[in-house]
Amino acid sequence: MPSEPRLLAGTPPPGHAYDADIVILSHHRPRETIAAIRSAAAQTGLDSHVIVLDQNSPPGMRAALATVATEFPHVALYGIGQNFGVPGGRNRVSALGHGRTIIALDNDAVFAARDTAARAAIRIAGTADLAAIGFRILAADGRSLDLTSWGYPKRLLPRADGFFAATTFVGCGHALSRACFERLGGYDESLFFTWEEYEFARRAIAGGWRIEHHGDLAVIHEVSPEARVNWNAGRWHQYVRNRLLIAHDWNGLSGFLFRAGIYLARGINASRLRPTLDAIAEAHALARTRPRHQETAETRHYVFRNEIRHRLPGGARLIGVGATASARRPPTAAPPAPTGP
Repeated sequence: MPSEPRLLAGTPPPGHAYDADIVILSHHRPRETIAAIRSAAAQTGLDSHVIVLDQNSPPGMRAALATVATEFPHVALYGIGQNFGVPGGRNRVSALGHGRTIIALDNDAVFAARDTAARAAIRIAGTADLAAIGFRILAADGRSLDLTSWGYPKRLLPRADGFFAATTFVGCGHALSRACFERLGGYDESLFFTWEEYEFARRAIAGGWRIEHHGDLAVIHEVSPEARVNWNAGRWHQYVRNRLLIAHDWNGLSGFLFRAGIYLARGINASRLRPTLDAIAEAHALARTRPRHQETAETRHYVFRNEIRHRLPGGARLIGVGATASARRPPTAAPPAPTGP
């Protein structure tokens, strides 16, 4: 199969702009992926197209996905001949559509309500500088929080069902402004997996955009063990390597060394010294090939206010009161839709 996505089944997205694309990456997990497609196709209240990109799953799984895709007039299944990872896959699947909002759903998750996508699209469209909305990620019971997917400071856990400004969003369920996504050139594909949302968010913040968590928008995450990289295998290596690369991108050698010390201590405590050292060495070699980003005072203040202070002892008292001071309540009505293509 060629390295560019090929339509396998269903209806390709329209050539004109519409409310949203709901994008799903597929790599194994046939049962969960089918459930995700059906959940996305059942979303109401918006003009959307569901785009699924399968990254080299077995032929039998592709055939099953193709059968499901043909059941709906607004679902397209594409296939590609290799696994480009999460950021590479998202870049390719997002490029296939023209929705003003890009709503991403993991292939082992479903929407918690049938209007989740519509409400997210309204909020992105109604707020010019809102780059991304992170959804609340629920466990398989549909009620409790999936703590394995919590990507924010632990101090913000009591606000999981509310609104707060952030410096990242959770990949399992989120919405992006296509205008921001295309202006930034999408995700950094070299990361392959882990930290790709944080890396994207940091560039968005530097460009004057905001990131928010909206806890009233939720997905239910089955947390499938299939196709996951175990923390004791490659996942820890990627986790350390990628975070060190981002630290160097923004804070140079001093930021790199500070983070490396933290992960070295964690690696020793977890009996992962060898993979930690390997990740540090690889990150150091790669960091020298990557362009540095310049932080403005405004960017530093945003990151401190909405991330760092929540990780410091007594940090909640350092700037004002409450974590939601810079998060604005979302609009409740859709803006007028443009007419024509």
